[in-house]
Amino acid sequence: MFIDSSGLSKVKDSITEKIFFGHEPSAELIAILSVYFVQGILGLARLAVSFFLKDELLLSPAEVSAMLGVVALPWMIKPLFGFMSDGLPIFGYRRRPYLILSGILGAIAWVSMATVVHSSWAATAAIALSSLAIAVSDVIVDSLVVERARAESQADAGSLQSLCWGATAFGGLVTAYLSGMLLEHFTTRTIFLITASFPLIVSGVAWLIAESPVSKDTHDTNNANSLSVPHQLKQLRHAISQKTIWLPAAFVFILQATPTADSAFFYFSTNELHFEPEFLGRVRLVTSLASLCGIWIFQRFLKSVPFRVIFAWSTVISAVLGMTMLLLVTHTNRALGIDDRWFSLGDSLILTVMGQIAYMPVLVLAARLCPPGVEATLFALLMSIFNLAGMVSYEVGAIIMHLLGITESNFNSLWILVIITNLSTLLPLAFLHWLPKEDQKIETQSLQSALPNTSEQTFLPNLIIQETESKVVE
Repeated sequence: MFIDSSGLSKVKDSITEKIFFGHEPSAELIAILSVYFVQGILGLARLAVSFFLKDELLLSPAEVSAMLGVVALPWMIKPLFGFMSDGLPIFGYRRRPYLILSGILGAIAWVSMATVVHSSWAATAAIALSSLAIAVSDVIVDSLVVERARAESQADAGSLQSLCWGATAFGGLVTAYLSGMLLEHFTTRTIFLITASFPLIVSGVAWLIAESPVSKDTHDTNNANSLSVPHQLKQLRHAISQKTIWLPAAFVFILQATPTADSAFFYFSTNELHFEPEFLGRVRLVTSLASLCGIWIFQRFLKSVPFRVIFAWSTVISAVLGMTMLLLVTHTNRALGIDDRWFSLGDSLILTVMGQIAYMPVLVLAARLCPPGVEATLFALLMSIFNLAGMVSYEVGAIIMHLLGITESNFNSLWILVIITNLSTLLPLAFLHWLPKEDQKIETQSLQSALPNTSEQTFLPNLIIQETESKVVE
C-alpha cells in the first residue's frame, strides 16, 4: 500500500499545525525541544531529592526552603552565561560546546548525589551544580526561542513558548508517576544514578544546533559574530533604562516574590497525612497533565487576551482556590466526607491549571519586552530577575515557617501560613497598571533607535533561561 506525495504532504502539514503549532520541525527545533524535554524529564529525581533531604539528611522544612533558595543562585546570574558564551567561544563555537558542557556537568552532579553526598552542604553543592547545568543549557536554547518568537505574527503570538513549555510538561508527564513508583522499589541514590543519564541527551542534541564558527575579524561591526561584551553591556544599559521595560519587570518580580509554603506542605503530606511516594507520584502525574491542559487553554483561548485581564483573574481565582487548603490542613475535609487523597489530587489539578495559565503570559511578556539587538541578553536578565524573586519567595517562606514554629512534626500553625501565602499573592494587583494596556507587541522602534550601532545583523548572545522554581531541584 502506497501513499502518494499529496497524502504525505497533508500528513506533514497536519503534524506541523497540530503538534508543532505551525512551526517547521527542523533539526534545530527538535534539538531545542529536546533540551526542554530533558528539563521536564529530570523531574524523575524531584521526589527522591525531597525524601533524601527529609529522611537521610534530616533537614527541617525551613532548612529545605532556605536551601532551595540558595541553589537557585545560578538562575540569578544567567546573563553572565550569555556573556561567556559570546565572549569566550570554545573551539570557535559559542553554542554547541556550552550545551555539551552543561550536559556533562549535569551528569556529574547527579552521579555525585548518588555516591559522595552525605551532608547538607554537599547536597547543596551538588544540586546547585545541577541547577547550573540546566541554567547554562537553558540560556543557549532560550536565545533561539526569543529570536524565533520575534518573527511570529500577532495571530501566532506565544505559540513557540507554548510549544517549548509543552515539551517540558510532556517530559514531566513521562516521569511523573515513575518518580514515586521507583521510590517504592529503589533507593534515592539509585534514582539519582538513573537521572544522571538524562543530561547527556543535551550534549548529544547539541550537534543539531545550526552554528557557524566565530569570525576572526573581531573589528567588523557588521559581522554577526563580532559584538563585544562591552558593546552588549552598553546596549543593555540603554534598553533597561526604558520605563516600558523595567515597570513590567518590576510587576512580575512582585508577582514571583510572594512567600511559598511548598516545603511545609511536603512535610505535612508525608509526616502528617502519610502520603507514600507512589501516591505523590500520582499527584505529580496529575499536575503534569494539568500543566499541559493549562498550556492548551492559553494557546487555544487566551493568547490574545490582554495581559492585565489574565493576571488579574488568574491571581484572584488562584488566591481563592488556594484558601481551600485550609480544609486540608485543619482536616475539615474529613468532616465533610472528602478523603485526604482525593482532596489533594483535585486541589493540585485546579491550582496547577491556573498557575500555568498565569505563567504563560510571563514568558510572552518577557519576549516582547526585548528590543532588537539585545533580545537574548535582556531576556536572560529579565528571567534572572524573576528567578531572584523565586529565591526571595523561598527565603521569605522559610523565615515565616521558622517564626510560626512549623517543623517536620509540628503543623499547628500551618493554617496561618496558608492564609499569609494566599493573601500575599493578591499584592501584585495593586501594580497591574505597570503592565501594557493591551496584549499587543511592545513598540520597540524608539528603543532600537536608542541602542547604538544596532542592526538586524547584530549578534545575539547565546542564552537560555529556566523559569520555574520547581526546576531548580530537577
